Amino acid sequence: MELTAAHWMYLIGTCIIILTMLFRQNVVAPSIIVTFLVGWIFTGSFTVGLQTIFNASLVAAGELFNIFLIIAIMTALLHSLRSLGSDEQMITPFQRVMKNGHISYWIIIFVTYTISLFFWPTPAVPLVGALLIPVAIRAGLPPIGAAIAISLAGQGMALSSDYVIQIAPTLTATSAGADVDIVADRAFVLSIITGITAIVIAYLFLRKHILRPSNKHLIAWEKIDQNPHQHIEDSEKNQQTKSKYSLLFSILVPVTFLIIISYMFLAKFSDFIPSVEGGTGAALIGGASAVLLIAASMFKNVRSSLNNISDNLVKGFLFAFKAMGPVIPIAGFFFIGSGELSAKILGMNAEESPSFLFDLVVSGQQFIPESPFIAGFGILLIGMITGLDGSGFSGLPLVGSLSGALGNNVGVDAETLSAIGQMGSIWVGGGTLIAWSSLVAVAGFAKISVMELVRKSFFPVMIGLILSTTIGLWIF
Repeated sequence: MELTAAHWMYLIGTCIIILTMLFRQNVVAPSIIVTFLVGWIFTGSFTVGLQTIFNASLVAAGELFNIFLIIAIMTALLHSLRSLGSDEQMITPFQRVMKNGHISYWIIIFVTYTISLFFWPTPAVPLVGALLIPVAIRAGLPPIGAAIAISLAGQGMALSSDYVIQIAPTLTATSAGADVDIVADRAFVLSIITGITAIVIAYLFLRKHILRPSNKHLIAWEKIDQNPHQHIEDSEKNQQTKSKYSLLFSILVPVTFLIIISYMFLAKFSDFIPSVEGGTGAALIGGASAVLLIAASMFKNVRSSLNNISDNLVKGFLFAFKAMGPVIPIAGFFFIGSGELSAKILGMNAEESPSFLFDLVVSGQQFIPESPFIAGFGILLIGMITGLDGSGFSGLPLVGSLSGALGNNVGVDAETLSAIGQMGSIWVGGGTLIAWSSLVAVAGFAKISVMELVRKSFFPVMIGLILSTTIGLWIF
């Protein structure tokens, strides 16, 4: 296959984006620039090159808007629950059973993982940090142990699979041209393997540092001179306002989600209920969350409920675009590498549209060892590199595109490679091994050094990723 100048520009652009990530710089501007250059060189028109910038982001936004919508609705629901005080009520029962440091470690993991599956780790960190860390420290768990439990369970195990909301697998699978459900299932299995491995190893390292329960631990920890994270102040303000309906919704919301998950589980593994395909699971969660949002706002204050619902949705969309907005131009560039999507971006027929990434892989196929082992760990390494930007999500279009292009050429299907790349990107960049990520918030709540948290997490996470990749290549 003869490669054109546009192919080489696409390859150079991909390398530039990876190098930019390695230097811990934002990749939005490089993505926009190389998108323009690819469009200009391929069409030979400067004007079309400029249009390519807009069209690439527009196509990416259209492909990914379902992700923005579910984030917005779930965040809006959380704000509504917070106004009732239900967010605190949902985890208060766990405080009563945190009798020692060992139990506290596992309870923090369970609570963080559960909340993070439905609301992402961002709201889980202030909630668990403000309410459970002090109890765990008094029970004898060292602050570093509480921080590791939160980061591994939330930013690591829950976010890397994103199995309920399915934002991460949708991003990866869309770029790979793979089946979202298969990628989500395999990512879930890999996340559990990685998570359990990392959590158990971390516990074995921490076990000898767990002390007997004593108020002295809490008093000493509270005297640490460290400015609390802003979220702590927000959480304390929210704790002051409790509605008489807070208990009702603290039960209603988890029960509703449990029913939905049970329904999805039965639909997947039985013939009694029609199967839940594609994005219908996320749509079911989103629809139920919207109804709960309206109900919570009305129970809070009927007169102002209409305004409150709107305000909470605005907050949700603001958070969604702040969290995911930078992904749009990045995804736009990598979507040009897909033949189907490049046709929409460049305004061409699907038969005439280029497939830059696939063409590059086919042309260089003779130089690529046909080894599933090398391909799998290569995608894992690329995913980890893309995670260096500190978000974990911006690299998913890249690992997805590469997985789709390599796919069957190396004896591993695109879904497996996509799930492996997703693990590398989110476990590293989502907040377990990058000090400039949301890990800062975790360290802030625990009042420890973020670099110490990274050092303590490094070996457990790396061992977990290596083990899960090896098992994934073997069983899938």
